[in-house]
Amino acid sequence: MRRAAAALLLLTASAVAGDRAPSAFVADCFEGPVPSQSRLAIAGALRDEATRVLGHPPPAALPYWRRGVRTAWVLEEIGKERPITAGFAIEHGRLIRVEVLAYRESRGWEVRLPAFTRQFTGAGLASDRELDRRIDNISGATLSVGALRRMARAALLFDHAVTA
Repeated sequence: MRRAAAALLLLTASAVAGDRAPSAFVADCFEGPVPSQSRLAIAGALRDEATRVLGHPPPAALPYWRRGVRTAWVLEEIGKERPITAGFAIEHGRLIRVEVLAYRESRGWEVRLPAFTRQFTGAGLASDRELDRRIDNISGATLSVGALRRMARAALLFDHAVTA
C-alpha cells in the first residue's frame, strides 16, 4: 500500500513538474486557428497602474492573442527566487483559464495543480485593482501564490486595456 501511494505521489509530481510551451497554451485557448500575435505597448497611465499591481515596472511591451472578446496572455513573475511562467485566458473581463506553464522554484510546485489554479476561474478586477475573490494560499508556497495573484491582476488589467 505504501509503495502504491509513493508511486502515485511520484507520478503526480512528475506530471506536474513538466513545462508546457506557451504556444500549446495559446492554441488551447482558441477554437480553430490561433489568432495572430499582437503586442501591447505598456506606457503612461497603464504603465503606472501595472507597476502598482506588480510591485515593479512591467516590460515596455507584451505579446497577446485576441479573438473577439477573448484574450490570452503569457506572463512571467519571480516567485521566491526564480521565474514562474503562466498563461491566462480572459473573456468579458473574467479569467476563464489559468495555467502554470513553467515552474522553476525548488518548493511550492503545488501552484501548478488544477485544484489550485481553478480558484482563479471567473475572477475579475475590483475597483481597487485587487481580484474580486479570495485565492487560498498554499503552505510553503506563499511567494509563488503571490506571484500568480499579481500576474492574474496584471493580465486582467492588460485585457481591459485592449478590449475597452
